[in-house]
Amino acid sequence: MRVTFPRLADDQKGYAVVERDDGVVYRMDGFTVMGPDLPHDVRHLIVERELRVSDGIFGAIAAGTVWTSMHHLRGRRPPHSADRSEQLKRTQRTRVMRAELLANLVEAVALLDDPSADEIRRVARQKLSVVPVTEPGADPADVIAMPPPEALAAAARALQVETARWARLRVGDQLVYEWPRANPASVRALRAVPRQRDGEPARRPPRR
Repeated sequence: MRVTFPRLADDQKGYAVVERDDGVVYRMDGFTVMGPDLPHDVRHLIVERELRVSDGIFGAIAAGTVWTSMHHLRGRRPPHSADRSEQLKRTQRTRVMRAELLANLVEAVALLDDPSADEIRRVARQKLSVVPVTEPGADPADVIAMPPPEALAAAARALQVETARWARLRVGDQLVYEWPRANPASVRALRAVPRQRDGEPARRPPRR
């Protein structure tokens, strides 16, 4: 999957172009250009890629999730794609929340000046305790586990590099990222999500 972020003039509504591996292309709105500040969605992509989060925001998109901020541009959508997207939003809700928290955590680490492992652990405990991340009956795989300090430090350095690259862009330039192609077995597992049972209250999926 390829994701392109064009550099627009300041104070304009930014967007990304998402080209999935199946040939379907979307425009994803989501941020206002604020000078050299790295767009929010770029931060998510970098953190999820560096920490190998395959079931976060961009992993979900690669698997078939279409967020409310995404608008179809071209390419034939698979049959029942809207149903599959809604099912994925429900089943992946906690994991997407996990990705949000990890992005915030890495961004906080990136602001530190050569942090030690203990400093990173302290920030991680603070950031990962702000929002409840478990629900009754939740899959244990959904519970947030803190990545090791060295992994967070490496992700923070990658974020700093991309922040510098974005700051050097001129209006009309762009950053292009390739999202790792998913293992076919994992994609099938994500797509084979259970349907909501009759009478079961629906969870509110995260809005993007």
